[in-house]
Amino acid sequence: MLKPPEPTADDAPATERLAWLCLARSRNVGSMTFRRLIARYGTAARALDALPGIVTRTGANAYQLCSARQGEEEMERAVAAGARMLRLGTPEYPPRLADIPDPPPFLWALGDIQLAHRPAVAVIGARNASSLGLRMARLIAGDLGAAGMVVASGFARGIDAAAHGAALSNGTIAAMAGGVEVIYPEENAALAAKILEGGLFLSEAPMGMRPLARHFPRRNRIVSGLSAGVVLIEAAARSGSLITARMALEQGREVMAVPGAPLDPRAEGCNTLIRQGAALIRSADDVIEALEAPRALNLREVTEPYDLNPPEPANTEASPDLAERALALIGPAAIEVDALARDLAVSSAALSTALLELELEGLIEQRPGGLIALSAGG
Repeated sequence: MLKPPEPTADDAPATERLAWLCLARSRNVGSMTFRRLIARYGTAARALDALPGIVTRTGANAYQLCSARQGEEEMERAVAAGARMLRLGTPEYPPRLADIPDPPPFLWALGDIQLAHRPAVAVIGARNASSLGLRMARLIAGDLGAAGMVVASGFARGIDAAAHGAALSNGTIAAMAGGVEVIYPEENAALAAKILEGGLFLSEAPMGMRPLARHFPRRNRIVSGLSAGVVLIEAAARSGSLITARMALEQGREVMAVPGAPLDPRAEGCNTLIRQGAALIRSADDVIEALEAPRALNLREVTEPYDLNPPEPANTEASPDLAERALALIGPAAIEVDALARDLAVSSAALSTALLELELEGLIEQRPGGLIALSAGG
């Protein structure tokens, strides 16, 4: 797994901050690709200069870099909105989020950034929540705040909005699927104004972007990544909240759930989680107790065991056909990079270069947990 850079004071010149943004916004540069490029070239500016040459070696044409002008325009929108850039590897970046497998290269922040450095618990759940569910969200979030915890959520209607509202006086973080200054849903406009008075909005999305359905899972990993644990209140069997629960497990977070009536479809996901070992939550006290004594819970599918005696890498340099050989072994099911390196009998360093080329060409994609798989169009 790639390690985030050690935090250093963010005294980088404006040109490097602009290059950081442009590198992150360039085509097919996800969080893992971004860190590979920084590790290889040292600075975003040098990595940005090298990108066209890397892609040319893969045979791809018309690679799209984020231009300096595009980056400057986003910076200008951020200044106009009062947003600050929190770059991975700097002291202002949320430390817990930096430890997940795929942290955003940077976040736009509106509000009190110190909240991202305090202990946090995520409270999430159904958009079409019941009256009882909303009451539970307010009770748990309010009491967690009184106990000194920051409440994080996704700013959706229903449980999310109720949790944010109840935690206002003690601190709440809203992770946004769209631009950090874009209020969605619009019915939460009054809540947004209150959060701006003492809370924090965070987003990895470009300034001004309206959220689409595909953006919400990536937002969810930020909600769980900011937090020590995730509390689910009313989650259907197939819901975004359960996606967040899986991400929380992959990030090593505690997963907790409030039980519900067996005949209420909004409670099916929560009840299932509890059957699988999630902590049963009735109050904020239960949350605090669960965080002090983590449980064993695994929602992921069983995978083949690792080879306990893997062969030693045969070489440490990337061969000209390594990317092609790696691509032949990567399928739709996600696999670990280290396992792929063993199959190819090469070092992780050599394979990293080949994977970088494949990612930039759009042939493979990153998955939560530091895994890779063929992209949808691969």
